[in-house]
Amino acid sequence: MYDIFEKLKSLNTAPTVTGTPEFLVVGLGNPEPKYDTTRHNAGFMVMEALGEKLGAEITRVKFKSYCTTVSIGDVRVLLLMPQTFMNLSGEAVCEAMRFYKLPPEKCLICVDDISLPVGTIRIRRKGSDAGQRGMRSIITLSGSDQFPRIKVGVGDKPHPDYDLAAWVLSRFTREEAPAMVDAVRRAADAACLIAQGQIDQAMNQYSK
Repeated sequence: MYDIFEKLKSLNTAPTVTGTPEFLVVGLGNPEPKYDTTRHNAGFMVMEALGEKLGAEITRVKFKSYCTTVSIGDVRVLLLMPQTFMNLSGEAVCEAMRFYKLPPEKCLICVDDISLPVGTIRIRRKGSDAGQRGMRSIITLSGSDQFPRIKVGVGDKPHPDYDLAAWVLSRFTREEAPAMVDAVRRAADAACLIAQGQIDQAMNQYSK
């Protein structure tokens, strides 16, 4: 198996951050090792890249998720990887939002998008779920579509008759892997800007 995103063997652990998070960054995916590096787990890959960038391990168990609190600039940010499986992502996200009293505008969602070519990134301030069931769960349970999001392109089905579930749970090819490694790292960089209130700069610099 070709591992699209090589995890670090050791991390320079970031200092413990205390205080109430002011922003939430969520990566969507499915738990369990068998889903690692599948197309549907692009959001998890972004979180791994973000953890690498910040020197943080996302291992605390809370809100039906793995999470940790970090500082991005002068903003306290909760990094969240829901462990509810994709279709129930809203349960974890809304629980964290309610606990910290965060509005949707302060919750960035990193998610896969089959309508975009592999390795492409699109940043949006808000919008519909566009057929992505994890996003649908979040919108339905929160009652809002005002979530900023980073969409990571994972490529469309190779032909119309291809089963969608089978496609999003398939793994990237060797040829696709370099573009995805670059995309998730750029998405992590964009997430840092967005958490600091610089979504316009993130869109101009990374949404392409």
